[in-house]
Amino acid sequence: MMYLKNALFLLSLIPFGRLAWLGFQDDLGANPIEFLTRSTGTWALVFLCITLAMTPLRLLTGQSFWIRLRRMFGLFCFFYACLHFSIWIWLDQSFDFQAMMSDVIKRPFITMGFATFVLLIPLALTSNDFAVRALGRRWSLLHKLIYLIACTAILHYWWHKAGKNDFSTVSIYGVIVLILLFCRLPLIKKHLGPTRAS
Repeated sequence: MMYLKNALFLLSLIPFGRLAWLGFQDDLGANPIEFLTRSTGTWALVFLCITLAMTPLRLLTGQSFWIRLRRMFGLFCFFYACLHFSIWIWLDQSFDFQAMMSDVIKRPFITMGFATFVLLIPLALTSNDFAVRALGRRWSLLHKLIYLIACTAILHYWWHKAGKNDFSTVSIYGVIVLILLFCRLPLIKKHLGPTRAS
């Protein structure tokens, strides 16, 4: 299990390594900020989907090791979300907080993106054994925010693509997230496998 987890950890760093290499080679395209923003946002969403997939995989296989990978993938989601957010406030907004707040208020896709990032913060901060022990049953309730985060992330992506009238890719992610959330309904969980999801 440890070897598998280490291998998956290294694989999860590949998108970051690729971006760093492209940046070093000055090969980020004609619009580097847009390329970095799009790439980090996409990978944050990918790792969100992977994180959500761990419980259905446990139900389908009856193997609990999927759940032991969930925390790591969730933190990688937050890692790429941090990069995504940092690019926005640094390279796109140049730390102009007044302009940032104006964007958050006036542009729905920015509002949803900002809300998604803010909601991810307490989950990342409590993704450790100490927080699990300290919060007790409240930890599980807090981490159910991931379901709301999945919805706000899709809305962020959807409204961003609405400006370009291009819904093909975001529709795929939307269906994936919908299926992963649907798997958590009690009636569906009962038929997926012999174990219960956390």
